[in-house]
This record gives sequence, C-alpha cells and structure tokens, in this order.
Amino acid sequence: MHHTTDNRPALLLAMGPGIADRLLTERHRTRLAALTRTDPYLVAHDLAAPTGPVAAALAEAEVLLTCWGAPPLTVDVLDAAPKLRAVVHAAGSVKHHITDACWERGIAVTSAAAANALPVAEYALAAILFAGKEVLRSAQRYAELRTAPEWLSETERTGNYRRTVGIVGASRIGRRVIELLRPFDFEVLLYDPYVSGTEAAALGVEQVTLDALCSRSSVVSVHAPQLPETHGMIGAPQLALMPTGATLVNTARGSLVDEPALLAELLPGRLHAVLDVTNPELPPRESPLYDLPNVLLTPHIAGSLGNELYRMADQALAEVERFASGAPFADPVHPLSLGRSA
Repeated sequence: MHHTTDNRPALLLAMGPGIADRLLTERHRTRLAALTRTDPYLVAHDLAAPTGPVAAALAEAEVLLTCWGAPPLTVDVLDAAPKLRAVVHAAGSVKHHITDACWERGIAVTSAAAANALPVAEYALAAILFAGKEVLRSAQRYAELRTAPEWLSETERTGNYRRTVGIVGASRIGRRVIELLRPFDFEVLLYDPYVSGTEAAALGVEQVTLDALCSRSSVVSVHAPQLPETHGMIGAPQLALMPTGATLVNTARGSLVDEPALLAELLPGRLHAVLDVTNPELPPRESPLYDLPNVLLTPHIAGSLGNELYRMADQALAEVERFASGAPFADPVHPLSLGRSA
C-alpha cells in the first residue's frame, strides 16, 4: 500500500466575529482548502482557549490567516502554536496583533495594506476633485435657490485647472494618491521628512516644508501614519497658513489634526474640510462637524468596505499560495518599518 504525504501547510483563520463571512466568498474558502490543510469555516476569535477545535488547530498551524479583530499573538498563544511560521494579514496594519514575540521567533508576516490603500486613495482623489469644483457648496446653493445660480459670478474660484494640492505623507496611500493625480493639471507638493529629494523628483512632486505646503495648497490631503511625532501635526499654525477657502482632507487618523484648532477655522467658514476620520473616532452628538455646511463628514468609509474586502482576501490568498509553494512573500512586513507606518 502506498502512503501519500500531504505537504500542504496547516492553516487557521483568526479574526473578529463576523469578519470571515464578509471577507471570504465560497471561491476564497475553496481556494484555501486546496492550498492548505484547513477547515475554512473554523474561525478563531480567541486563541487562548486551552482545549477544543481551535486549540487543536492552533497546535498544528503553520500559518495564520488574520483580519480585523484578530487576537494578539502573545507569548502564551505562540507557545500553544509551536509550528507557526507565518501570519498572513488580510487587512492593513498588523500593529494590533503582531507582538515582539512574533519577531523574536522569526515568524514571517505579510499584510494586504497595499490592497487596502487603493480605496482610501480613490476616496481622497474624489475629495480633492470635488473640493476644486466646490461641489458641496454648489449643491447646497442649488437646493437653497431651486433655480440656476449666477454661474459666472458665483464660480469665479471654482475649478481644478492648475490648482495646487498638498500631500502630507508619502505612505502607500499618499503615493497612490500622487499616482492618481498625475493625469490632472495639478501642481503637487509633498511633505514627508523621510523622502529624499531624488525620490520626490521620481514621484513627480515638489518637496516642501509642512508650513510651505499649507500656505500654497488649495487642498491639503493627510496621509501620514499615526505616531507620537505626528500627533496634532496639522495644528493652529498650519491651519492659519492655509488660504481662505482651502480644503483639508483627512483619511488618515483623527489624531493627526488638532480638532479644536480646525473647528476654529471651520465655524466662521474660512476653511472647508472632508473628514473621514476624527478625534475621537465618533464625534460627540453635539459636535458641529455633523451640521457645518463647509464640512463633509463620513464615518470612516474610505478604507475597504463591501466588495472591496475581496481585494484584500485575494491578496492574502496569493501570499498563502506563495507560502505553500515555498516562495517568499511578495509584500512582507518588516519590524523596523513598523515604527514609521500605520
């Protein structure tokens, strides 16, 4: 009798409740079952249970497929997963569950941050273009008049021809926004202390200080990571430098903008804002941000939602396939880069 050895790596899904059903279609689950030894319907929400099917799967797992809400990979969890060699994260940041113990044990990590960056950049592009066309003001004016406004006199400052756009942070998303802006007639400025002049030239942008960017830009779009040194980086001095009528777009993190200072500019109508993130994440019910006519406030929808989750799943499965075939990850996460990323 011939015995065949199944060389497929053992895999366990680990993520928050309900996430797997949104992330994975039947196509994804079938592909996972073909590439790995897994129960594609067994999803661990907690990896600390000492017994049961999750504990048994964790003990054999060579790779974890994680997403939002994944439990932290503590020393105790890793002790219960002696065969673990890789974590494939089907979302952006891994800071919430990848611990120092993972790096100390040489566990390879990859994430779908590149896939998640795309819809954020698309949202930012739309916000920039709509800001230039003064879409929010025009829509409100149209609803108020219920007749055609005096377009020539009321749209003197409207338009996207040769407008200056400032990008704060050459992150994955920031770089994608720069790429998406290329077909348009914009002058693009960049502030990022980690980018060299040569790199900025290759990106096709003018590298400037943050103050210069704010003072010259009609639209300032924030794409820096949330780090101690970026907390409140767009503060009262920077906001005061922005030209009257300019728009601040924030799809990064609310903590990067000094919100009381921003409100001081928004309340009298001097500046406009498109805010997908705020600080706190959910503004209090009495916040003027909900009602200001010069603010477009959205509930953190710029990142992957709905069918965009499948793009992250596709990238994650491509990495699982590379792992199963013995190839290196196409988009690895390095511990040293985490200090400068989201």
